[in-house]
Amino acid sequence: MSTARISRPELIADTALALLAERGMRGLTHRAVDEAAGLPQGSTSNLARTRAALLETAVRRLAVREARVFSAETPPPPVAAGAGPDGLAALLATALHRSVTAARDLTRARLELALEATRRPELRAVYDSAGRAFRDQLEGMLRSVGSAHPERHARSLIAWCEGVLFHSVAGAGSASPPSEDELRAGARELLRGMLGG
Repeated sequence: MSTARISRPELIADTALALLAERGMRGLTHRAVDEAAGLPQGSTSNLARTRAALLETAVRRLAVREARVFSAETPPPPVAAGAGPDGLAALLATALHRSVTAARDLTRARLELALEATRRPELRAVYDSAGRAFRDQLEGMLRSVGSAHPERHARSLIAWCEGVLFHSVAGAGSASPPSEDELRAGARELLRGMLGG
């Protein structure tokens, strides 16, 4: 996380995400957030009165922080005109690798929130809305590299990415996440299959 000063709402949301990663859904309470963030008791309740509001706050902050995974210290290669499928594969590999290494706790928190969203329709709506921005961006990238079916191809690529994230952070592969080179090769194979080249 950046050393720049953050606002109290950001601190509360970041602390909620850290608690989700560390303790799971049961460990996330208003009081636990106050204590872990070093804030006066009641600070989290003032921002998010209910548990549902706290979870929504965490999902919204998660979307902001995951977007930053794409622009961490070493920017991923841009998918500019002419970069083609290999440029997109490199971008996906960089972001995925960061998500299963440097941003591993953030990914763990996301998995917790994704499961909770299956039980809370109001959270499902917020979670899906946050994910839609990424899907729309990916569809645009796929169009730029020649996809004739960008919506369907984006769904397939997202499913692969989600599988990599789960396997590498919570599944059987969590002890040894794939290297960026492995991820690039996998993304390149998928894209070439989709694009017919």
